[in-house]
Amino acid sequence: MEIFSSRHQLDEIDKKILDLIQYDADYTNKEIASKLGLTITPVYERIKKMKKSGIIKKNIAILDPKKLGFGIFSFCNVSLKEHSKQHIINFENKIQLLNEVQCCYHISGQYDFLLTIYAKDIEEYQNFLTTKLAAIENISNVQSQFVMKEIKKEFGIKLLNRI
Repeated sequence: MEIFSSRHQLDEIDKKILDLIQYDADYTNKEIASKLGLTITPVYERIKKMKKSGIIKKNIAILDPKKLGFGIFSFCNVSLKEHSKQHIINFENKIQLLNEVQCCYHISGQYDFLLTIYAKDIEEYQNFLTTKLAAIENISNVQSQFVMKEIKKEFGIKLLNRI
């Protein structure tokens, strides 16, 4: 499988670099070079090109929600009453302002949007639904699903050894 961007075609070395930094963005260029049997300069140049082309969007720290007091993680399905371009844009703009919403996807199927939401407890989640989400006009239906147990959660995209 070849992966293209507007300016950069990934080779096996690029994919190995991406697999390493997706696992741990703290790897230095020197450590990556050592693991791949390269020198530092080509690793640096490859990462720089992948950042410039947009393949690497940013480096982030992944936090543990439970250790920060967030006991509720939910998927919230939202349907809109009207589906005009302006209604969709309005919903998307309003959802951007809600800190509880971690992700928002415009989806196909029974619902129009899928939100992922962290809350400290069920009361905070209910408050979010009734005072913030319900304040957005044109919502016809909301359905919440609560995560009971997290089985697998990957942040990276496996590029090598895909079956």
